[in-house]
Amino acid sequence: MTNGSRLVIEVQGAGEAIGLDLSDKGGTYVVVDAMGQVSGEGKVTLTQTGLRKVFGSRKPTRIAIEVGTHSPWVSRLLAELGHEVIVANAHQVKLISQNKRKSDRQDAELLARLARLDPSLLKPVRHRGEQAQADLALLRSRDCVVRTRATLINHVRGSVKAVGGRIPNCSTDAFAAKAREHLPQLLQAALLPLLATIDQLTQQIKANDKQLEKAAERYPEVKLLRQIKGVGLLTSLAFVLVLEEAQRFSKSRSVGAFVGLTARQSQSGEREPQMHITKAGDELLRRLLVQSAHYILGPFGPDCDLRRWGKKLAGDGNKIRKRKAVIAVARKLAVLLHCLWVDGCVYEPLRAEAAAEGAAA
Repeated sequence: MTNGSRLVIEVQGAGEAIGLDLSDKGGTYVVVDAMGQVSGEGKVTLTQTGLRKVFGSRKPTRIAIEVGTHSPWVSRLLAELGHEVIVANAHQVKLISQNKRKSDRQDAELLARLARLDPSLLKPVRHRGEQAQADLALLRSRDCVVRTRATLINHVRGSVKAVGGRIPNCSTDAFAAKAREHLPQLLQAALLPLLATIDQLTQQIKANDKQLEKAAERYPEVKLLRQIKGVGLLTSLAFVLVLEEAQRFSKSRSVGAFVGLTARQSQSGEREPQMHITKAGDELLRRLLVQSAHYILGPFGPDCDLRRWGKKLAGDGNKIRKRKAVIAVARKLAVLLHCLWVDGCVYEPLRAEAAAEGAAA
């Protein structure tokens, strides 16, 4: 039907939807009715009280928000109030992230319209529960401390080398004590405080490790995944916390793409160039999987199907082929971990060899 000079088309099955654009302290929301018309808009204070005041008395409605710092707790609160919440991945929706008329109100309206028509257009993400979020925060905090310590250690080593000295190789935990023995007099005023900080960071890492061991007890899947040599507490716990539910993937092969270990695609006609991995998903989990792959392919890696397969890919030792083999093993490891999680079975390192021998017999 026509309404003045505008053509209004009613979409079958599309109801009212709300787009909520979140900033640091507040939010802007726009309501789009079943006919596609803006029927309300306003501001909301980004607190539990403010959100309950605006959305607590509304009938259950589809609400779309963008993924961000506040989206985990906001999505949980809105769902608690009875609303259907969609957390949009704005980086995957160019209509929002690259909009030339970008504003809080404009983003909110776009969120509402896309949510009303087809939520899949928003490339929705799923936030984990509160406990899983807290445990993952602990894992990320440990990673931050480890990287900070590594930066300080590299700085100390480089500073000592610059004046003609050298700190002998040693374990990371013993570095501060060893460095004090070989620290030139000239650099003591500059570097001794850093060595004290390194000591403190080492103690913090050990405390975090104990906390993570305790946290892992809440997730029986972790023990199942640690059957694979090369997959330790950090990798297995990160895998469980990031995915949270194994059933969210209908196929285990989808996990490789989820963690960003599949190649980008830019196919056009007969042209299909080789591209780097997407690096989508959780950066920490991807890095841990790659570290596990390095161990599996390294000199201390156990003999298993995954190692044999990776060694064939690496071939004669060419650096490029080695790097590709590591990424391929990390991707296949992610798939294997998901399979173990879903099936709950005992890991067989040489399953392919046993199957081949069984077929030959």
